[in-house]
Amino acid sequence: MQSIEAAFFGHHEADARALLYYEWCQRDESGYAVAEFAEEVRDLTHTDRPLEAACWRLLDRIEAAPRLPDWSYLEWADSNSAGALFESSGPDSSASDSSAPGLVAVPVLSADVLADKIHGGWLGRSAGCTLGKPLENGFLWTPARIREYLEPVGSYPLHDYVPVRAPMPEDLRLHSDWRTSTLGGIDGCPRDDDLDYTILGLHLLEQHGPAFTPENIAALWLERLPFLQTFTAERVAYRNLIDGFAPPDTASFRNPYREWIGALTRADIYGYTNPGDCVRAAELATRDATISHVGNGLWAAGWAAALVSAAFTASGPRAALIASQAVVPARSRLAAALAEVLDQHREGMTWDRAVAAIHDRHEHYSWVHSVGNACLIAAGLLWGEGDFTRTLALTVQGGWDTDSNAATAGSVAGVFAGAAAIPAQWTNPLHDTLRSAVAGYDSSSISDLAARTLALVERR
Repeated sequence: MQSIEAAFFGHHEADARALLYYEWCQRDESGYAVAEFAEEVRDLTHTDRPLEAACWRLLDRIEAAPRLPDWSYLEWADSNSAGALFESSGPDSSASDSSAPGLVAVPVLSADVLADKIHGGWLGRSAGCTLGKPLENGFLWTPARIREYLEPVGSYPLHDYVPVRAPMPEDLRLHSDWRTSTLGGIDGCPRDDDLDYTILGLHLLEQHGPAFTPENIAALWLERLPFLQTFTAERVAYRNLIDGFAPPDTASFRNPYREWIGALTRADIYGYTNPGDCVRAAELATRDATISHVGNGLWAAGWAAALVSAAFTASGPRAALIASQAVVPARSRLAAALAEVLDQHREGMTWDRAVAAIHDRHEHYSWVHSVGNACLIAAGLLWGEGDFTRTLALTVQGGWDTDSNAATAGSVAGVFAGAAAIPAQWTNPLHDTLRSAVAGYDSSSISDLAARTLALVERR
């Protein structure tokens, strides 16, 4: 039914047919007995007629479907509490790497090194998001098409921002914001929701500290975040807030996007502010995630925060990934998917084959689902081997949610490198400026945001 998804994408949150279709997908992906509803879903979603009442009736039946008795994965309904996040994934053969840091490692970093790494994280996130932005469309920009677009102009593998071809190939189209995010057109870091949430997280921690509540996040969204600059799970959660729901119900009521990538993209600030303390970073990120996500969507947020945190003290990307894997519930779909990527890297599989395998295994998910995209982030870091440019390039070339994935991979690579060592072609066009839709934060100084982040660490 991928053609249905393509037709709805961009306005799903207001379309009863889209909510029906995606809820059916969510239930099917998480072990519910909903296969019998496939034809009814197809009939209702393949029509332009207004059949909202029929959609809601079928949605009620889908939501009442039982779990499959032989489903082997841990799902949110089984965990009963966010405490399941900290069930260790357990050591596999790769996790015995003696260079992996512990879950809580007090970093031995000088003030200057810590400042440089935090600044590197902000710059890496900004550069990665900007690099991936023109190619953000998983329906169109497959790894093969990305290569097809870049090779004729000598830009594959990527070594700078995405160029604009003239003329553009007739069957390809860059993202609508391409003018501000392509080579030669970047004048400061362009606005993106993946960066808005990092700013919001910083503001949240400055105002409330690490004891913030989901209700604090809700109030901050309503005060400073424009509704139309939210998407998928966040937009539904925002709508639920306006309708009088409170967290965590905002994440689950008629929110079929609750395991998509949104909460993962909000997590990096908790890694920046908890260097080397993976568990603390994950706990804060999952608390943030409860306003809009559950299950693998929430666990992916904890994983991303732990990954960024681990980068401050780990010996390299593989060690950081192993440390972050330990905060993901062992029997979750996310843990199983990430373990496969680690295994294939250890076995010596090429990056091309690994990415093809990720797409094959997870193509049944939306291209903005947390599970498949977390795997592409992991692949970019593993095969990037600690090189900043190669990490960003491979992550974007992997496709799917290119800007979100490269933003997270860029955070990790930027922390490893430190701001001073990030190549100038990535940082110069940003002009130390970040555009934002967050009220009071447009045209923020990236270095100032990093300094404020460092102040939070020092305060702690």
